[in-house]
Amino acid sequence: MARDEKFTKLAEEVLKEVGDKENIINVTHCATRLRFNLKDETIPKDETIKGMKGVLGVIRAGGQLQIIIGQDVSKVYDEFCNVSGLQNNSVVNEADKPKEKITIKSFLNGILDALSGSLVPAIPVITASAFFKMLAAILGPTMLNLISEQNDFYVLATFVGDAGFYFFPVIIGYTSAKKFKASPIMGILLGAIMLHPTFTGLVGKAFSVYGIPCSVQNYGSTILPIILSVWVMSYVEKFFHKHLPSALRSVFAPAFTIAVMLPITLCVLGPAGSFLGNYIGNGIIAIGAVTGFLGVAIIGATFEFLVISGMHMILITFLFQIFATAGHENFVAVGMAAATYAVAGMCLGAALRIKNSEQKSLSFGFLISLLVGGITEPGLYGVGIRYKKPLLGLISGGFAGGLYMGILHVGHYTLIPSTNLVGLLAFTGNGVGNLVNGIIGCIISVIVSAVVTYYFGFDKNDPIVKGN
Repeated sequence: MARDEKFTKLAEEVLKEVGDKENIINVTHCATRLRFNLKDETIPKDETIKGMKGVLGVIRAGGQLQIIIGQDVSKVYDEFCNVSGLQNNSVVNEADKPKEKITIKSFLNGILDALSGSLVPAIPVITASAFFKMLAAILGPTMLNLISEQNDFYVLATFVGDAGFYFFPVIIGYTSAKKFKASPIMGILLGAIMLHPTFTGLVGKAFSVYGIPCSVQNYGSTILPIILSVWVMSYVEKFFHKHLPSALRSVFAPAFTIAVMLPITLCVLGPAGSFLGNYIGNGIIAIGAVTGFLGVAIIGATFEFLVISGMHMILITFLFQIFATAGHENFVAVGMAAATYAVAGMCLGAALRIKNSEQKSLSFGFLISLLVGGITEPGLYGVGIRYKKPLLGLISGGFAGGLYMGILHVGHYTLIPSTNLVGLLAFTGNGVGNLVNGIIGCIISVIVSAVVTYYFGFDKNDPIVKGN
């Protein structure tokens, strides 16, 4: 594949600014951002990186330096790996990274880093599974009624859709092991142990591990138990690899690691993580019930600011679990949809108001990027953060769309990205009325955001709207 010079140049500039390969512990990417874990986080200068052509913004969150690129992030990442000599998802020795003093901020950053590093790589699995659940909902009795629940395709689409959610412990076992620098295969094995039919068949029965009483849980569709277990396993595995003779290491290190992890996972971390996950998930549902339609509107108005801070990963983590267990959600996911389309409206209002041809075309480009590609961050940073006042449109549109959907108790029934036009089908699953009202709510977000941005998002004497 031919290399694109603009991506190569940007990769070289970023590599130099982050302190070259020697300062990198780990580099990966999500849908829009390059994510760096660095030995010395003071080396990169945010303003210098923001000034690079092709960079939309810089965030420091979850112990990471996050450089916002947009839809071309994978191309920039590939070029970065080429110019730096790093392999994809490679981890460099971090032994010489200065030890940080543990504070509340560093502790919370560590949690965010662990969650995002474990969950972001799993998003394609969730998207694919949700797509099949969406097909079953559209073609089945609740909507078009083209096929019955006994139809082979309906059965196929349903169990394929459920598979990604049910086998979370195996999938997240792999991704979290890579995040915590443990053996991915061991992470998979630990997740498989938690889901084995013999073990799940013991739910409600007395059972012990090495004589230690075990509260047997069904860990299907859970997230926190496996993340906590793999995190601990990473230290146990390193211990055996360090202290066992090399001749015995290949056989006994994996066996001893699992032997130690069995009581830790099945008797302690598994039940604790399951309790915590259910407690927080039920808490989110309870907050939604208490705040009602106003809560949905507030989520719609503020969610994109959580994206800017990186805190949105906490909500998304528990959305995964809520969808996997309840099958739908009427609070956070609906507000997120309203917020997303408010970004689209902000870009539309800015594009119609701006006279400068280059900036006008950029705003239209951000709008198309969102509606087709499902990426909000180019518009969020390229319009909202850049010009500041258009954020009034974002807030207003998100609130209005969320308010409408909250009042009508619109539900989100399929966990697929709501950031593009296809994502509107996430409102399928509870009849045509839910889908129609979901679409109307998102249109309200677009219109209100566009109008507010057009009339109040720019000073009338700003050269960019005067065409000077």
